[in-house]
Amino acid sequence: MSDQKPHAIFNNPTQFVEGWYWALPSKELKVGKVKAVTLLGRNLAIYRGISGQVVALDAYCPHMGAHLAEGKVEGDEIRCFFHNWKYNGDGICIDIPSLEKPLNVSIKTWQTAENYGLIWVWVGEGSPNLLPFVPELEQVDCDYRLGTRFIKNCHPNVLLINAIDAHHFNTVHNLPLEIIFDSKELNSHAITFSNTTRGGDDYGLIRLIRPLYKNEVTYSMCYWYGSTGTVTLGPDFLHFYIVFALRMIEGGKTEGQTILITPKRSGCLKWGINQGLLWLTQQVGNYFAKGDTQVFQTIQFDLKTPTKADHSIREFMQQVNRQKALNWKTWEAVDQV
Repeated sequence: MSDQKPHAIFNNPTQFVEGWYWALPSKELKVGKVKAVTLLGRNLAIYRGISGQVVALDAYCPHMGAHLAEGKVEGDEIRCFFHNWKYNGDGICIDIPSLEKPLNVSIKTWQTAENYGLIWVWVGEGSPNLLPFVPELEQVDCDYRLGTRFIKNCHPNVLLINAIDAHHFNTVHNLPLEIIFDSKELNSHAITFSNTTRGGDDYGLIRLIRPLYKNEVTYSMCYWYGSTGTVTLGPDFLHFYIVFALRMIEGGKTEGQTILITPKRSGCLKWGINQGLLWLTQQVGNYFAKGDTQVFQTIQFDLKTPTKADHSIREFMQQVNRQKALNWKTWEAVDQV
């Protein structure tokens, strides 16, 4: 029997989890500039004021519906191009040139944050929860680089399960060891899956690299809001960190951005070492992504016949379905049964 219920959020092209979603790279939004961004079906105008703060607000001016991304940033405010109505960082109209004082109108704004080289938007009401981060690096200063940007012909939830599909490591990537995951919820919005097995010692390559691993092979995932995944892998002395920031686009497909991360290091050669490690991290990510690319262009996901090896996938599906759901485009809460 399929684990997916008709009202479920998982793999649903009309709903998504309330949370943080990446909007655009930080370097693409200079001070005093505004960008038009469509995020989860909703049109936004995102600008960076003179203070450096990023503001995200609904795209259309309440006067006649002109798109504010065609307007001009003035200080930490934005002025509509069409009739020059001006709004502050809270979306409140503060100036209408044709009137002595502005009307009592405003535009909906959305909270923003910047991390790992991306601008993130909190899609939801009330105070936002934690930004996605790599658990192992929570208190560590890091260097990072944006990696590949891509589009896949499947839902972000489905793309993320690839990293915890234990059996495919044997069938697709030919790894000669059994992968078993131990799961743990960090909070109601984040869940980790960590490899807990050794094995593979009958194979020459595994015996060769075994001295690099004190315990089991390090491989762990952390999923945030069902849409962003962090990967930690590598030998005991050197871990590689990759973030897959995903968002749903029209038709239940995925637009993604990878982020390559490594802890900051001391010493005169630290910059060169870290640039080399970030490059190596990219190669590691490319290796694991290479074998699966075609699958996620054609897959029609429906877990009708789960096996023991699919246990982690089912846990992730259940964790996604327990979170607060919002509707595509309107961002209104779904009345969940």
